[in-house]
Amino acid sequence: MEYRFKRVVVKVGSNVLTRTDGSLDIARMVEIVSQIAALRDAGIEVLLVSSGAVASGRGVLHVSEALDDVSQRQLYSAVGQAKLINRYYDFFSSYGIVCGQVLTTKESLQLEDHYQNQRNCMTVMLEHGVIPVINENDTVSVTELMFTDNDELSGLVATMMHAQCLLLLSNVDGLYSGDPGSRDSRIIREVMAGDDVTGYVGKSKSTYGRGGMSAKCGIAGRTASEGIEVIIANGKRENIILSVLSDGYREVPCTRFLP
Repeated sequence: MEYRFKRVVVKVGSNVLTRTDGSLDIARMVEIVSQIAALRDAGIEVLLVSSGAVASGRGVLHVSEALDDVSQRQLYSAVGQAKLINRYYDFFSSYGIVCGQVLTTKESLQLEDHYQNQRNCMTVMLEHGVIPVINENDTVSVTELMFTDNDELSGLVATMMHAQCLLLLSNVDGLYSGDPGSRDSRIIREVMAGDDVTGYVGKSKSTYGRGGMSAKCGIAGRTASEGIEVIIANGKRENIILSVLSDGYREVPCTRFLP
């Protein structure tokens, strides 16, 4: 299989990694790791922006007393992030690949020294064959310090690391002309610079994430303006990562924001 890019950022959303009961979908993680390993075998550099820390923590802890949203997020993510990165480490190790954790905050990416330090860190990881697994540090990122969601973080990482493509994996095939559940809706296959897609975007947010299609399209448009192709695709489809990044991508349902 031939691929179109040499460096990509893959963002995996909460609704891809989470089961209906809110627990972490281990089988989906294994499938994603398998596809990234195949990309690595083809000589492609991959940076993985992964949600799932809160879901991991929720599956371990059973909190009886009522906690406010911030405390709950901090508690679940503190426990869940350790579990999440350990699973990624084990799964990648089975392919002979080493991964490493990079936790960041919105404030860090706004400070020049921190920005350069994080870019240098991920650069040296890639140079030594280590896959960066990136997530927001939810234990300290609260209210105004938070990214909109990991879509925003992945867009900033793609720009920072001069990626050629940003792949946003969600639980839908892409941007639709109407309600995705309606038989009259069609998928918007390509969005060109300057196209107004606001009329196609709903206001609803994802079940377990903080964003939604509106946030994705905003990030996709801004990232594409930096010369990076952005693809929104369904992370629950079999071999979706390999399919949309290959030369046969035109056969795969997805939305591409052209640079």
